[in-house]
Amino acid sequence: MSENKELRAKARQHLGGGIFQNLWLMTLVVVLIYDAIIGVANYIVIGGILLSGLMEYGLCRVLVNNARGKEMNVAALFDGFKENAGNALLLGLLKDIFIFLWALLLVIPGIIKYYSYSMSAFIQQDESNKKWRDCLDKSIQMMDGKKWKLFCLDLSFIGWYIVGFICLGIGILFVQPYHMQARAEFYEELKGTSAAEQVEITPAE
Repeated sequence: MSENKELRAKARQHLGGGIFQNLWLMTLVVVLIYDAIIGVANYIVIGGILLSGLMEYGLCRVLVNNARGKEMNVAALFDGFKENAGNALLLGLLKDIFIFLWALLLVIPGIIKYYSYSMSAFIQQDESNKKWRDCLDKSIQMMDGKKWKLFCLDLSFIGWYIVGFICLGIGILFVQPYHMQARAEFYEELKGTSAAEQVEITPAE
């Protein structure tokens, strides 16, 4: 698997190469919409919990399409509401519940489970069977022996976030899509197929 710097380089490439490129800015818009919706929903009783899976599904769709060189479609952020919405909702809901329950035991088990389940929403993009349980199980399988690798990738963005914070906090907005895109690149490599070999994602019936 590629080194973290190579994954970051792929992320920059698939975001257009620079923070002021159209694709990077459009992905930034998608992330801002995502954050705003989840943020508002969190003020409603269980609103954020119910929306998290649906919105994460759409966010992963945008990021995976970027990684595969597909045309940017901001509206894809809402694909979770129309493509097997029940399983998208359940995946987000139950994933959060399971992580929370593990975290009640100790912080470390909660973190481990967070990384074990981290690929489930990406997996749901590709599987013809989008059932939440199967996506979680496959994520656990795929992340076996790879959790530390993803943790280190996440850790490698700390410097970027610090720089973003120094830039009046505005810079963080540009780092977030970069970080999320790097995670999509991680998934692509973990899945073991190149962008050129990916088939077009077919909306679920």
